[in-house]
Amino acid sequence: MSITGIAAGVPFVALKPAGVDGPAPLVVTWHLMDAPRTEAEMASALPMNDLPAWRVYFGLPMSGRRALPGGDEEFFALSAQDAVLNVFGPVTRQAADEFPAAVAALRAQLSISDGPVSVAGGSAGSMVAYEVIARGDVPIAAGAVVSPVTQLAPLIAANERRFEITYTWSEESREVAEHYDFVRRADEIHVPLLIVVGSDDDIAVREPAALGHKEIAGSELVTIPGMRHEVVGRDAERVDAEFTRWFAKYIAG
Repeated sequence: MSITGIAAGVPFVALKPAGVDGPAPLVVTWHLMDAPRTEAEMASALPMNDLPAWRVYFGLPMSGRRALPGGDEEFFALSAQDAVLNVFGPVTRQAADEFPAAVAALRAQLSISDGPVSVAGGSAGSMVAYEVIARGDVPIAAGAVVSPVTQLAPLIAANERRFEITYTWSEESREVAEHYDFVRRADEIHVPLLIVVGSDDDIAVREPAALGHKEIAGSELVTIPGMRHEVVGRDAERVDAEFTRWFAKYIAG
């Protein structure tokens, strides 16, 4: 049974801890902009049902219950104008900024134990997970990312190839891309980190993930055979098993 709510303005779906009476640890997850692209879809795709922890799935800004007034049409228009400055930068910054207050609000609403929080994210959501780990505003026990945006600039290049467009870089957008380069910022990642990639994902995802794994101490890299970027179907089941295995090591029921 899931719980749907709002925590300090952030929409969420929460799944109750398995086999726990009383307070339990917290795992927060952010969804992709590809499938699964809402908090409800992410909770369905990666429920981590065997974890003795609250699994809470936050909605990203501009998505799901916080979709823009013009819906997908407005979102894609903004992305076409400047994906870095209009979408990836502001979405990640806002989601990371609101994280501490949202966690505090969750503690007031749910029976969450004291102690560090674990975080996870997919694609655009992985940027938020990386960022909140690096910031350290909330103590983090462990992290996991799937189809991760470990470096933003290569992803923009991949979108140029995918959509047959040319992105015009500015000084401001280059600064944003440099900030969201977690290979460069590897020494800011101080928690155990699981990095899951699909063998059939774009090299713009796979190569930075591999570089991040080499640079981030305490990280593990897992490749899912045949998986592309989306986390759906049988691929989602395999990612769910990897996330469950990973977090079980760092969560005390």
